[in-house]
Amino acid sequence: MEAIESEHINHVYTIDKDQIEQSKTEQNPLFLAIQEAKSISNIALPMIFTGLLLYSRSMISMLFLGRLGELSLAGGSLAIGFANITGYSILSGLAMGMEPICGQAFGAKRYKIIGLSLQRTILLLLMVSIPISFLWLNMQKILIFCGQDHDIANEAQSYILFSLPDLFSLAFLHPLRIYLRSQSIIMPLTYCAALASLVHIPINYFLVIVLNLGIKGVALSGVWTNFNLVGSLIAYIIVSKVHKKTWSSISCECFKGWKSLLDLAIPSCVSVCLEWWWYEIMILLCGLLLNPKATVASMGILIQTTSLIYIFPSSLSFGVSTRVGNELGANRPNLARLTAIVGLSSSFVLGLFALTFAILVRNVWANMFTQDQEIIALTSIILPIIGLCELGNCPQTTGFGVLRGTARPKLGANINLGCFYLVGMPVAIYLGFFRGYDFTGLWIGLLAAQASCAVTMFLVILSRTNWEDQAKRAKQLTATIENEDEEKFIIIDEETCQSSDYYYHKIDGSSNV
Repeated sequence: MEAIESEHINHVYTIDKDQIEQSKTEQNPLFLAIQEAKSISNIALPMIFTGLLLYSRSMISMLFLGRLGELSLAGGSLAIGFANITGYSILSGLAMGMEPICGQAFGAKRYKIIGLSLQRTILLLLMVSIPISFLWLNMQKILIFCGQDHDIANEAQSYILFSLPDLFSLAFLHPLRIYLRSQSIIMPLTYCAALASLVHIPINYFLVIVLNLGIKGVALSGVWTNFNLVGSLIAYIIVSKVHKKTWSSISCECFKGWKSLLDLAIPSCVSVCLEWWWYEIMILLCGLLLNPKATVASMGILIQTTSLIYIFPSSLSFGVSTRVGNELGANRPNLARLTAIVGLSSSFVLGLFALTFAILVRNVWANMFTQDQEIIALTSIILPIIGLCELGNCPQTTGFGVLRGTARPKLGANINLGCFYLVGMPVAIYLGFFRGYDFTGLWIGLLAAQASCAVTMFLVILSRTNWEDQAKRAKQLTATIENEDEEKFIIIDEETCQSSDYYYHKIDGSSNV
């Protein structure tokens, strides 16, 4: 803006910030909704590509495990399941505690809080990785105690031992991704994921085939790829100087003020773990059904399918969480509410697409994984139920994004506990084991859980959320120190006032321009 010479200044005017906000939100609602949908998609679409790249990486690892033989595939799958329950879900959930802090701090322009939260979260995950490591070191004993086959348990132990460094790579990777995403810096995440995935195949080939490391090579390739991803993200942050306005040198400050982080991290962790663990419990229940071999195999295919579909609502959830947090941090509660409404509406459309996809591929999908006709038949029966589940899962997942953006993960954990374990689990056990629905009954239980979750989310977000109060909570969370004089007063000329859509007040008390 060019400097205005003093003799051309007619009056000193004040900008009424409340009226500016009201002016923005009173624009055409459809126009505002379209603009918000674009803002969300700018975050969600690259996250979808990133998710697909990471999913393809896990599929590549499974293909190399399958090439090694049935024992390696069984041992590797068992180790991955154990790692998900005891390690990966915990780190992922704890890292989400920094998401509302960073999102709201970015909206409030309290940039140093973002860097400080990154330091604290990395330190928290590194500390938590230590007891998890000791648990992984004793995995074989735990599996044998639980009645697993000795050979499979031994193979699983080999896999998880060489996966130990992955805990420490994820202690950096999860916070770095949230650090960038909260600032709406998304494309570098996608580019770095593409680069890491591109070299994942040659790394696997080198370690598994050339060096003949077997299952150990598959585990090491995953670790190597994650460290590549961490290294490329750190390189981007340094080279692009993204860290300049958010980073403060490491000091004693990162060891203080943990209460707000832990208050958000622990409920986030509980919420993530409750949902992740449900699927592992489902696999265990399959082993108790009439035909455990076929149902466990079909369950594996179906969980891979739900993992693929989940990429889409989870990416939307990340976008909604970031936008809600940014708007609340900037003290724009009406726009935060609009973001929530647009996100939930989009999630319902995603659910319809998922249902259509599941119905269309139900008779051919399992053929890509197996030639066993019994497994194919079971999978084709369940796929439409999975499609119905997604009608609830997509709004539910997006709703959790809204709750993260409003810094209410404890509410999300309570909803997950109630819907999955007090509604879904009893329905699954009752129908699967007492009413003769067998395998289908377990999935109807999941349908009941996700439907109740979605309904609860709509009630909480659309009817029970006071957005003005959430904006005040965001201000308290980020400890925003506002200088009312600096934000409220600005010297402008009368011509600018007259051409503006906003309302200004003269300091001398004259009428509105």
